[in-house]
Amino acid sequence: MCRDLLDKTIAGLRWIVIGLLAGVLIGAVGGVFAKLIVAVTELRLAHFWMILLLPAAGVLIIFCYHAIGSREDKGTNTVITAIREDQEVPMQMAPLIFIATVLTHLSGGSVGREGAALQLGGSMGNALGRILRLDSAERRIVIMTGMSAAFAALFGTPLAAAVFAMEVSAVGVMNYSALVPCSVAALAAQQVAAAMGVHGISVKLADVPALTASTALQIGAMAVIFALVSVFFCLAMHKTEEVMEGRIHQEYVRILLTAAILIALTLLVGDQTYNGVGGGTIMTCITEEGKVVPSYAFLLKILFTAITLAGGFKGGEIVPALFVGATLGSTLGGLFGISTTL
Repeated sequence: MCRDLLDKTIAGLRWIVIGLLAGVLIGAVGGVFAKLIVAVTELRLAHFWMILLLPAAGVLIIFCYHAIGSREDKGTNTVITAIREDQEVPMQMAPLIFIATVLTHLSGGSVGREGAALQLGGSMGNALGRILRLDSAERRIVIMTGMSAAFAALFGTPLAAAVFAMEVSAVGVMNYSALVPCSVAALAAQQVAAAMGVHGISVKLADVPALTASTALQIGAMAVIFALVSVFFCLAMHKTEEVMEGRIHQEYVRILLTAAILIALTLLVGDQTYNGVGGGTIMTCITEEGKVVPSYAFLLKILFTAITLAGGFKGGEIVPALFVGATLGSTLGGLFGISTTL
């Protein structure tokens, strides 16, 4: 019994050390990545003409993937498949997604950051597992640990990062064997990123109405609408990708056409509201009660994001989904007569 307790203690300490190692290393890379995304976004917002760089950025992204031999890139799905089916995560995925996502944000592609975070973390976690000579089951845990670290570094949400990584391969099913390393890595990565000046966003709601039967019904009705729009967002993403890849087989042609469409759409809109992350719009919706946003804003963000990712640019869709929710919520709040910031 004492021997068994000693073995479990040693195993626990081992995973704590691995979690700390992953958190520090990946947290540092995640911090650099986050600062670069902010820097290129500020640069693009200051110079509207930079959206004209979309074609060049697109060609460079495809070239980089071809040069390193990653023609069949499946993005975040590669990491998820590795966890599910005991497969390797290519090490070259880390520098590729780093460069490609920065280029996409620099030129105005409508994407988020979390897709890159998960791929960065998963790739680096897998490499760490190989360096430490871990077996396949342990390496799957380290992949999740790396994902937790990268997500926490970028968003400053260690609890969400740990839980997300543990259930990402099968939604609703928690892989509790990864709890300790994922939690340790997420906390360590958040602290490392914070030390580098990368902090999570925290806002105070302008108005939270009392919970009554009336407000509960209003929120319930809006929840149904949000769910339907979420389904539409997913379908739009998949269908756009299906059409683009099915009809335009040449990757360079596809990404150049995508760049042209995005430039045209941006010029039609007249500003960069729907390019990049769109964090400013999200913050405005949450903090400014009664702020009027176009009722069609959520549809335009879905359109921009679906075209960007389907064409071959790199990034995530979680932050665009937050943009969709924030703008739609602001619009519905006005229609339902309830706090728009809520």
